[in-house]
Amino acid sequence: MARPDFWADKESQAAAVAELKRATAVVSPLEEIRKRLADARDYLELGRGAWSEEIETHVRECVEPAERLLAEVDFRTMMGGDHDHRNAILSIHAGAGGVESCDWARMLLRMYTRWLEEKGFKLESLDSVAEPEGGIRSATLQVNGAYAFGYLQAEAGVHRLVRISPFDANSRRHTSFASVDVAPEMDEIEVEIDEKDLKTDTYRSQGAGGQHVNVTDSAVRITHLPSGIVVTCQNERSQHKNRASAMKVLRGRLYRLEQAKREEELRYLYGEKGEIAWGRQIRSYVLQPYQLVKDHRTEEETGNAEGVLEGKIDRFIEAYLRRRARLRSEAASKPAKKSK
Repeated sequence: MARPDFWADKESQAAAVAELKRATAVVSPLEEIRKRLADARDYLELGRGAWSEEIETHVRECVEPAERLLAEVDFRTMMGGDHDHRNAILSIHAGAGGVESCDWARMLLRMYTRWLEEKGFKLESLDSVAEPEGGIRSATLQVNGAYAFGYLQAEAGVHRLVRISPFDANSRRHTSFASVDVAPEMDEIEVEIDEKDLKTDTYRSQGAGGQHVNVTDSAVRITHLPSGIVVTCQNERSQHKNRASAMKVLRGRLYRLEQAKREEELRYLYGEKGEIAWGRQIRSYVLQPYQLVKDHRTEEETGNAEGVLEGKIDRFIEAYLRRRARLRSEAASKPAKKSK
C-alpha cells in the first residue's frame, strides 16, 4: 500500500484493502489479549507485597476482556475454509405447502435480514419473485462483509415450520417448507464456465423498480446446462449488469455444488430428487402447540421461537461451526488408509 502506484489500480486496491482488513481482524485481537495479560501480570506483581481489592479489580478489568477476545478468536478459527472469508449469495425458495410455504419463505427472509443488519453486513437484493396471495416464491441477496459465507453456510438446507395457519379459515395446524442456499461470491478466474454450457434468456422485470420495469427486457435468466442450475437477476436497469450479477451467483452455486459433492452433503440437504419437503429439513420451527426451534444436525434447540424469527440465530450458527470443526479435526487425526 506504500507503493506510489498502489492507488492507481482500483481493482487491486480494493482486493488489498479487503485482505488487510481480514489480516487485521486476526492479528489485532491477539495483540490486545497479549497487552491485557501483560498488564494483569504487572498488577499481580504489585499485589505480592500487599494485596488489595483495588488491585483485584484492576486484574479483573484486564483478564475478563481478554477472555472475551480469546473466545472470539477461538470462534473465528472455526472458519478456516478456503472461501469462508468471502461475501455470500443467499437464496431462499418456497417449497411444498403452497401459499403457506411462500409466507414461510418471507418469514425466513425477514429473519436473515434482521440478523445480517444487526451484524453489520451490507445487503443487496439481486432477485425476488412475489406470490400474489402472500409471501415470496424466491429471493436472492448479495451479502457483503467479512466472513459472510463462513457464517451463513450453517443455514444451507431445508427449514420446516409448524404453526396454526393464518390462511386457514378453520385455524388448522399446517407444516411448511422452504430451502436456503448459500454460496460464496467467486472470482471469474476461480470458477471457469464454458459459454457453450450456458443458455441465457432475457425478459421484462417484474415488481417495483422504476420506469424500466415492464418496459425493457433487462432481467436475465441463465441456465447452466450440465448442472441444471438456473439463476436470475432483475434488480439493475442494465441487462449487462444483471448478467454480471447472475454470473456471480452461478459461480458461487457451482462451487457449492462441488463442495457438497466432496463432503457428501447434497443427498442429506436435498435428497436424490432435490425435494424441499418432509424428511429433508436441517431445522424445525414449531410455533403451535408449543414453541421450539431445533437444529437436527447439532441437536441445538431453544423454546424462544419468536426470538429466533426476529434474527437471534447465533447459537445455531455457532453450534454448526463447532460441530464442523470437530468433525474435520477427527477426520484429520485418522491415519490415512494404505492402498493395497
